[in-house]
Amino acid sequence: MLLKNLCLLVCPLLISCAKNTAELKTLPASKPMVGTWQLVTGTLIEKGDTTVTDYTKNIAFIKIINDTHFSFLQHDLKKGKDSAAVFAAGGGSYTFAGDTYTEHLEYCSDRAWEGHDFPFAITIKNDTLTQRGIEKIESSGINRENIEKYVRVASNSTASLH
Repeated sequence: MLLKNLCLLVCPLLISCAKNTAELKTLPASKPMVGTWQLVTGTLIEKGDTTVTDYTKNIAFIKIINDTHFSFLQHDLKKGKDSAAVFAAGGGSYTFAGDTYTEHLEYCSDRAWEGHDFPFAITIKNDTLTQRGIEKIESSGINRENIEKYVRVASNSTASLH
């Protein structure tokens, strides 16, 4: 009798957990950018000058987006052992309406960027996300167009990164 009652209590719980796990692995259609993304190229256009950075050579940069927040991590691939050593990180909440994805940067290793909103037009085609927008921080004299192209690494938390 005890075993039967225990099964009646535990089985629905296990079924519920399995259902929730399956739901977590399904991308929400209303937020196709949810997942882990690796930055491939970044283009900055400022005062008529264009700078293109290849993020597949000496730097790695990922962006992780969940249902409510985003974060990014950047570091050099030489593990900080030469003059090109770099580490940057940040994150915060975001809003998404239409094709406009607006990051509300709440945390950043460069503190001057904190507290600013950055709206981007995004397009997603297959496994490629492109975001394009203006980054403006008057106190730092930053006013530039930023175009970033990412490839999807994963769409759930079970992804492994290089």
